[in-house]
Amino acid sequence: MDYLTTLDQLHAAYGTPGQAATVKVTPRLTAAYRDWIERSCFCVLSTVGPEGTDGSPRGDEGPVVRILDDRTLAMPDWKGNDRIDSLRNILRDGRVSLMFLIPGSNTAMRVNGTGRLTLDADLRESFRRGDALPRSVIVIRIAEVYSQCARALLRSALWTSGDQSAGLPTVGDMLREITAGDVDGTAYDRDWPGRAATTMW
Repeated sequence: MDYLTTLDQLHAAYGTPGQAATVKVTPRLTAAYRDWIERSCFCVLSTVGPEGTDGSPRGDEGPVVRILDDRTLAMPDWKGNDRIDSLRNILRDGRVSLMFLIPGSNTAMRVNGTGRLTLDADLRESFRRGDALPRSVIVIRIAEVYSQCARALLRSALWTSGDQSAGLPTVGDMLREITAGDVDGTAYDRDWPGRAATTMW
């Protein structure tokens, strides 16, 4: 198998993008981009660090990020698995990308920029949910924002193909396999719903 090795080869294979694909990129939120992002409860946060890349799903009951101004987003870091892969990457290499999705919409919204971490007490307090505070907040400076063409979501029928999860391996199955049975996968799967319900925030 031959691989492309130069930009000239790549550009020759793909040609020139159309007008809509280029003019949609802006360095700040437009009114329409702001409205779209404010309604998104889920995104994927992509970061890069010395060990490589990381993609982390992020979700919330309301907007997954808060818009501080037309160039700045704030994302609370709620309870997770404590691997903090994304946060370690941001400390060492601030480049971040976000892909926002809204169920039912075949549009995705993309943001590229730089992230910084803060433990600012007032900002963390502003995200309070009952007794829970985010441990930190990721503050993202937007370099570019744009909508993504709908073809990927249309091809996958992501929102219209129904529940396809029947028969999938569970996390317990995966842990049992990886540890050759040292982790009791059945117990993990049994206990997980209760644990999640009390540790969401």
